[in-house]
Amino acid sequence: MLVKNDLSQKYIDLLKKSLVGELYIENEWRFISTIASLFQRRKFTFPDVYNVNHDSEIYRRLKQQKENGNPLTLARYNQAGSFVPAYEMRNFTELAHTMIGMRRMDNIQYCIENVLNDNIAGDLIETGVWRGGASIFMRGVLAAYGIKDRSVWVADSFDGVPPPTLPEDAGFDISKRLYPFLAVSKETVAELFERYGLLDAQVRFLAGWFKDTLAAAPIEAISVLRLDGDLYESTMDALNPLYAKVSCGGFIIVDDYYSCAPCRKAIDGFRAANAIADEMVKIDDQSVFWRKCQMAERRA
Repeated sequence: MLVKNDLSQKYIDLLKKSLVGELYIENEWRFISTIASLFQRRKFTFPDVYNVNHDSEIYRRLKQQKENGNPLTLARYNQAGSFVPAYEMRNFTELAHTMIGMRRMDNIQYCIENVLNDNIAGDLIETGVWRGGASIFMRGVLAAYGIKDRSVWVADSFDGVPPPTLPEDAGFDISKRLYPFLAVSKETVAELFERYGLLDAQVRFLAGWFKDTLAAAPIEAISVLRLDGDLYESTMDALNPLYAKVSCGGFIIVDDYYSCAPCRKAIDGFRAANAIADEMVKIDDQSVFWRKCQMAERRA
């Protein structure tokens, strides 16, 4: 039986808030407000930046982003001088160590605590980690409960998302050529683990394209499999070698089910081909999860 205490819960809550950038949200507001004034050709002064407007539209939407992980969009003028109503700011202003928001962080905690409480065998793995925030959180939850016999596998190309090569991914190019901010080096991710005091022998890196690394990875069993590959190809390259290693009672989390159509196609096709009837549960507007060998799972 997993033993919780007030100190471990406070540590986990603080870790979540730090990773999503909620602790210093005022500094992110200042940064975004300054850039928004340039995009929207508004005059601003230093007092405007220093005095945080907690009632502003930007602050309200930034708070929502920390909760749901949805991209923050702002209006701007384009080069032709026309007003463009929506412009995604993530390319320029993402300061947090994870994009996923508190709801998905809560889901990771829920899954880990359940496999620990139910003694479900296996390590934890995230396939597609960006700056590593969700993987850092996985390791942090294990540390909070003093778990020494499970590893966190951190799988990523550390060079961005691969260019689309399959018909299922046609027209969905989020590779480094177009989205360089998605390419985060292994050294940067490892440094963030170390910054949180969580880089140790229980953290295992798998660097390279999933098709080249996951099948040969020395992982015996998995209790939590978190998929964040965006593409059909990347999702299938993770599911095919790893799903069979997920223990009964383990969890599969899909970060991009609603936000990336190719990912959803991969999940739906894989579940149909393997007659997976376990109920998928919605986490938020982007993500789902299910528990292997369980017909229904009520909580997220």
